[in-house]
Amino acid sequence: MSLGTRSKSFRVHRWQGFFLLLVGPSAASVSAQSPIPPLPDSTGWGVHVLSVARDPRGTIWVGTYGHGILRLPVGATAWQPIRHDSTDSSISWDFVQALAFGARGQIWYGTIGNGWGFSTDGGASWKNWTFKQLGPEWQYVTPSGIVVRGDTTVIGTADGLQITTDDGASWTAVGDAAGPRARGPADTVFPVLRSEYVRRVAPDRRGWNVSTLRGNQRLRRGPAGWQAEPLTAAAFSPANSLLIGNKLIRGTRCGLRPNSDTLPCLKPAGPAAEAPREPRTTWFKRPVALTNNSFIDQTYRYGSTMGGNFQQHQGVEFNNPDGTPVLAVGAGTVVYAGPAEAGALTVTVRHDTSVTANGKRHRIYSTYYHNSALAVKVGRKVAKGTLIARVGNTGRATNDHLHLEISASPSDSLSLVVDSLQRFPPYTSNPELWIEPLPGTGIVAGQVLDSAGTAVPQARIYGITKRDPSDTPYSFAESYGDKAHPHPLYGEHFAVGDVPPGTYTMGTEIGGKKVFRQVVVEAGKLSWVVFKP
Repeated sequence: MSLGTRSKSFRVHRWQGFFLLLVGPSAASVSAQSPIPPLPDSTGWGVHVLSVARDPRGTIWVGTYGHGILRLPVGATAWQPIRHDSTDSSISWDFVQALAFGARGQIWYGTIGNGWGFSTDGGASWKNWTFKQLGPEWQYVTPSGIVVRGDTTVIGTADGLQITTDDGASWTAVGDAAGPRARGPADTVFPVLRSEYVRRVAPDRRGWNVSTLRGNQRLRRGPAGWQAEPLTAAAFSPANSLLIGNKLIRGTRCGLRPNSDTLPCLKPAGPAAEAPREPRTTWFKRPVALTNNSFIDQTYRYGSTMGGNFQQHQGVEFNNPDGTPVLAVGAGTVVYAGPAEAGALTVTVRHDTSVTANGKRHRIYSTYYHNSALAVKVGRKVAKGTLIARVGNTGRATNDHLHLEISASPSDSLSLVVDSLQRFPPYTSNPELWIEPLPGTGIVAGQVLDSAGTAVPQARIYGITKRDPSDTPYSFAESYGDKAHPHPLYGEHFAVGDVPPGTYTMGTEIGGKKVFRQVVVEAGKLSWVVFKP
C-alpha cells in the first residue's frame, strides 16, 4: 500500500487483538484487504517470516523459511503461495529472506543458500541466478539485502555485492582486496570493500550504505567505476518489517506480529526440564576467531536436513570469506592433510584427549573441510589455536565456509574418520557439545521419545529464540536420523549451542500430538530436556 502522493483514506481494523490504522489509495481497497488473514500454516507451529515488503501496487509480499513466498494483493482474502518446483521458471528455493521491487514492475527475491531471481510478470514466472550462473559463491543473500533504486539493483551476499543496471543482462561484482575466487555472472570486479561478507545494504541520498564483517562503508558509482568511502554510522531501515498505517509489523518465527509484541511464539505450559548443569566436554575452542564470523550456520546444524531438503549433516558450518584463518580447536597431531571427499582440501587432527563410556575408550578427532589452502602437514604437532588452513569452497561446497566435524571413535582407523569415498563417517558427534559456546550463552540438548521410549527421528523442536547470525536464521532443531550419532556421554537426540540465557517454552510433535517443556538456559551451562508424550 503506497504512501506516495495519491489521495489517502484511513480506516481502523482489529487484527489479532490489536488495532491497525491502514493508509491507502482508497477506502474500498483498504476494506477489501483488512483485516490481514493469517498466514497458511501447514505445520501448526507458525510460519517463520524472514522478509516482508509491499510493492507499488499495494500487494504485501512475505518471504519465509521453507514456505516460499506468500503474497496478499489488495482486496484479496487469502494469501497466494509461490513455491519452488522442478521447473526453471519457479523460484529457486523456498527459503526467502530478501524482497525488492523495481519501477517497471520487477519483483526481486533472494534466498538463503540458492541465489536470487526476479519476475517481470507479477510472479507468474522467474529468471534465476543459482549455482549454474554463480558458481560456488554468491549463494547466500543478506537479510533484506536487495535494494532497487532507479535502474540499479544491488544484491548483498556473504561473498560481496552483485550489481546490475539492466535487469541482469550484465553484472558488476564488488568485493574486498582478496577478491572473489569466482566472479559469478560479473564481467568486472571492484575490490573496494573492507570485507566481502556483507551483512546489510541500504540506500541513502549519496549512494548505498554497506555493513560488512569489518565495519560500514558508503558505496558510490563514479566516472572510474564503483568506489567506497568510510562511514562511521550507517543508517539502515528496520529489517524484516513493514509499516501498515502507524503500526510497524515485523516478521517473526510464528508469523506477522506488531513490533511491540515481544512475547514468545510458544506459550502453552509444560513440565520443567532439568536445571542447567556444567557441560561434560566443552574442551575445544572455536575453529574461527571471534573477530571473524565465529557463529555456526543455524540452518544446517549437525544431524539437520534443513527440513528434509538435504542429506543428514555430519558437522557444523562457519560461513566466512576466502582466506579466513582456520584454527585447531585443541592440541593434537595432524593425521591427515590433503584432498578428501569430492576433492575438498581437508585437515584432520587427532587430539590428546579421549573419553571412556560403557567401558570403551573413544579417541577424539577434529576434521576441517573445504579449505582454500592448508598450512600444516601430516605429523605436525599443533596447539589449541594453531593456524592449520584457510577457508575456501573446495570440494562439494556452494559457498565459502568451514565445515567442522568432531569424531569420537573407538578405533584408531583413520579411514573411519576421514575418507574420500565415505560421505557418512560412522563416529561423528555433534560439535556443539565439544566446543565452547559463545560468551554469555549456553547449550540445550536432549531426547525425543515416543510412548514406547523409542527415539523419534528428524522430529522438529521449536521454541528456542536466537538472533545471530541473521544471515542464516534459526528456526527449529531436528532430532538425529540414522546417519548422526549421539555423544558417548550424553546419548542425546539433538543439541543446540550458543543459546541466549532465559526461560523458553520448547515444543515438538510426537505421534501427532504436541508436547511442551519449560527450559531454563544459563551462560556456560547445558540444559537437558526430554520430550515424551
